[in-house]
Amino acid sequence: MNKNELIQRLLKMLAQKLDITIKTTGDYPQNRQLLRGICNQLPPMDLGADFFTLQDQLLAIEREEKGVVDVNSLNFENNIALFHGDITVLNADAIVNAGNNQFLGCFIPCHNCIDNVVMSASGFQMRNELAILKTEKNYHTTPVKITKGYNLPCKYVFHVAGPQIFDKVTEQDMQNLADCYQNCLEEAKKMKLANIVFCCLSTGVYCFPNDLACEIAIKTVKNLLKKNDNCLKVVFCTFKEIDKELYNAKLGTKNRQG
Repeated sequence: MNKNELIQRLLKMLAQKLDITIKTTGDYPQNRQLLRGICNQLPPMDLGADFFTLQDQLLAIEREEKGVVDVNSLNFENNIALFHGDITVLNADAIVNAGNNQFLGCFIPCHNCIDNVVMSASGFQMRNELAILKTEKNYHTTPVKITKGYNLPCKYVFHVAGPQIFDKVTEQDMQNLADCYQNCLEEAKKMKLANIVFCCLSTGVYCFPNDLACEIAIKTVKNLLKKNDNCLKVVFCTFKEIDKELYNAKLGTKNRQG
């Protein structure tokens, strides 16, 4: 089956499962957005083995079309590298997702936040795993929620909820952001991972100033890498041009990629 046939089959399954009417067209992009938008809105649920099989086939095709970038091919200096682009193409041991306090993914249909992008590319299994994590006894004392990567090229996804800024940035906000980086690095060390990729946490819709967020991220990571005797490699992944410029300026040209 080609992509559009897979999508139409998946939409038909959803219509039967949810007992709703879904009108498809011959237009692939429109059908793809429709599928993503419906899945974005669904609460955790078992969509059935057949659904997940076809969904995984579709996401595997899309992963191949986008291409996979080998983290080890990046330019590292002192175990830090930059990558400008889509975090979902990196074959890292772990990527860090900027989630919200629900830790179930973004429920806004086709929203362009990284939470939505990561969850949509991974597959619906990730939302179900996050729901299962909520039932664990230590859930509320664990700041980093760790899931498999599923259809992403990475092995794991670290979900963290960074501070959201509504007025002026406080000392506590800065500490909370630094804690996000520190907690992820500590988990990566415990798991003996070789590398981890950070997005620009708390920027964008969470309104943390980009320059200050960049400064906190780099300072926290550098300090922790100096203290640790392991060889963990860290990648800062930027998507917006403003972040690319900030990280390039603070880390230097040798770390540039993309």
